[in-house]
Amino acid sequence: MDKYLIVGLGNPGAEYAKTRHNIGYMVLDAFAKASNTVFEDKRYGYVAETSIKGRKLFLLKPTTYMNLSGNAVRYWLNKENIDEKRLLVVVDDVALPLGGLRLKGSGSNGGHNGLGHIQQLIGQQYARLRVGIGNDFARGSQIDWVLGEFTEEEREVLLPQIDTCGDIIKSFVLAGIDITMNQYNKRHLAVKQDNNGIEEK
Repeated sequence: MDKYLIVGLGNPGAEYAKTRHNIGYMVLDAFAKASNTVFEDKRYGYVAETSIKGRKLFLLKPTTYMNLSGNAVRYWLNKENIDEKRLLVVVDDVALPLGGLRLKGSGSNGGHNGLGHIQQLIGQQYARLRVGIGNDFARGSQIDWVLGEFTEEEREVLLPQIDTCGDIIKSFVLAGIDITMNQYNKRHLAVKQDNNGIEEK
């Protein structure tokens, strides 16, 4: 049976549960609930197991805190002998507008501490699903922003997108990264404004 590791980045503890930095946890919580599975407290993280059409999924919410996320990812890849091509990491992104979704098959960490530590330990050749949390903060206030809680209005925007993330996870497992990127990045294309107008992010 093919095995996949789906990771939602975040910080453990009630004080972080509703923060923007924990959107990865939120996506996996929703996916686990829809899959009728529950998380158990295991080494380096909360882990749940489910399957889709003969493929086994390990859902991982690292409990190492964000800056050491790579420890959990590397451990569970090795423990279950999962190829890095079957790893998908769900992560918050301040460079995307709220609810914007961007799936990539590899790439840099984009300044994200969680992705940065994963990259240190296993390299850049793994898929990541970036979920936009917006960047409506003053210069120098990024930490306060990502560790702040979503407003009710923001949650209303995010809820349908969290469901879409579940669809993306299923497509990644069943159809592969290329088909999934083609299908969802066009539909949920995020753009940014610069001095030359609109360009693709």
